[in-house]
Amino acid sequence: MSAVPTTARRSSIEPVCVADAMTSGLISCTPEATLRMVAKIMATHHIHAVYVFDYGREDDETVELWGLVSDLDVAAAVGADLDARTARNSAVTPLVVVRDDETVERAAALMAEHSVSHLAVLDRSSGRPIGVLSTLDIAAAVADGGVSP
Repeated sequence: MSAVPTTARRSSIEPVCVADAMTSGLISCTPEATLRMVAKIMATHHIHAVYVFDYGREDDETVELWGLVSDLDVAAAVGADLDARTARNSAVTPLVVVRDDETVERAAALMAEHSVSHLAVLDRSSGRPIGVLSTLDIAAAVADGGVSP
């Protein structure tokens, strides 16, 4: 699934929901994916972060959202063996999440509080991941006039 920005233009300053600013869609890897594989995913899809899902055992049908590997995580590992390091030992955990009905202001506060540049966005009713909110998404919301700078 490709990621598509959903930010809409606003004519006045008003609260913006995360759902209106986030990038929809999920691009993921398993915890065992090497950082070189994660870097290829990022380069192919022109994205800055990849979800890490743990698919469990073959007989287990539950899929668990485990973490997020960002481009900064990949950059920090340059010089190390990118084929030996995995998403499991490089991902930001515990994952910082925000619901799609929360405000961008709340999301920005979470980012600052946890020193992260990406939040996993969860659907308000199902609790399942539906997208990602990045600092660039927040910048777009501010530029569009929907969030007080």
